[in-house]
Amino acid sequence: MESSVQGSHILLDCTGTVEFDGQWMLALMEKAVAESGARLVHSHVEIFDGSISPPGFAAVVLLDESHVTTHCYSEKGLLAIDAFTCGSTDPSLIIDVIERELKTSMPELNISQRRRHPRFLKTSGVGGVKRFVDEHFHHFNAGALKDAADSLQDFLAKDGKLMITLAGAMSTAELGRSLAPLIRSGKVHAISCTGANLEEDIFNLVARNSYQRVQNWRSLSLAEEQELHNRGLNRVTDTCIPEEEAIRHVEKLIIKSWKSCRAFPHQHLMSIIDQLEYDVPAEHSWLLAAMDANIPVYVPGWEDSTLGNIFASHCMSGECNASAVKSGVDYMMHLAKWYQRQDSPVGLLQIGGGIAGDFPICVVPMLRQDLKKEVDLWGWFGQISESNASYGGYSGAHPSEKITWGKLSPETPMHIIESDATIVAPILFSYLLEC
Repeated sequence: MESSVQGSHILLDCTGTVEFDGQWMLALMEKAVAESGARLVHSHVEIFDGSISPPGFAAVVLLDESHVTTHCYSEKGLLAIDAFTCGSTDPSLIIDVIERELKTSMPELNISQRRRHPRFLKTSGVGGVKRFVDEHFHHFNAGALKDAADSLQDFLAKDGKLMITLAGAMSTAELGRSLAPLIRSGKVHAISCTGANLEEDIFNLVARNSYQRVQNWRSLSLAEEQELHNRGLNRVTDTCIPEEEAIRHVEKLIIKSWKSCRAFPHQHLMSIIDQLEYDVPAEHSWLLAAMDANIPVYVPGWEDSTLGNIFASHCMSGECNASAVKSGVDYMMHLAKWYQRQDSPVGLLQIGGGIAGDFPICVVPMLRQDLKKEVDLWGWFGQISESNASYGGYSGAHPSEKITWGKLSPETPMHIIESDATIVAPILFSYLLEC
């Protein structure tokens, strides 16, 4: 199934507003638009004294990519705000500014609802994925998938924020085809991934036509494996990543960024995006979607990746300075600040195990236990993994173990889908897109 979204619409409902200055509200809307980077075309506020229309006001800021409006019903104590953008601006940048200022200036104000809706959502497929899952997925791992999907959709509908973590070879499996539309729909608010998933999304973007599929990979002889290596083909299960067209091509571009500034690993990659020619549609890249949506990306343990190894080699040769790439500690400090800024529960969907999931989930006990900060535990947790629980193993550990580490509470919704993530994740993402 293919999905596409063009724009997002955020609704913000407030109660407790009686006497409200329409001119002040218009100025706040204009300020929020300016800070978002969107282009203001026209703005106006109309004050109603109650002689014809109910007392209150209506304010509008027209954008070249849509609008921001506010309607105040003074007698009923209602304030309705919405922001719709169908271009490159994320409407949450506008609503966040408005909401923060309202809470600061009017502490008695109650935010009764904040909800985001994707616009022009197109899905193709007979009956849709959601209908198929609702009809057929009722038991065992299929039932676990449906339960997790329904639970996660309910969490998001109540303005929950979602971080998705990527381990394994999800990018080489082209998970971006289903993850990118979910990011663009506004239902993903942060990504944590391994260095391999970060770089392999870009490798796939620029060199997919040179990839080779090995159908009989289970029966390859040692000599055949060596032959693949001799041909510059790096095998990941049934898919071979070409050394020259993917890895060395990106190296030639990114080394300039490594030499010129200090930045996070994903920022170095993002800095060369405009220099790349694509083998696949840009809509298939989850990293490009994350850039467009302006959501944070965290890459713990980046040095354990191909580009991480290459960067180390350039540092050893004296061409680059090791300080040019920010570390996992820098990522953790950034994540801690991001987590503390969230004003609604944050959930975590862990695809695979390892550091991509373990790193971000630890931000909560770090804040609560080490810094003595009053922050909420994770508000939702789901894991897609084929790993089984074992002595000392993390990836297959049951979520309840995380309660003992101060990451989850007994009330946190917890879900495990013990299946192949390359099958389950696209179904889950498509299900959420159709809700």
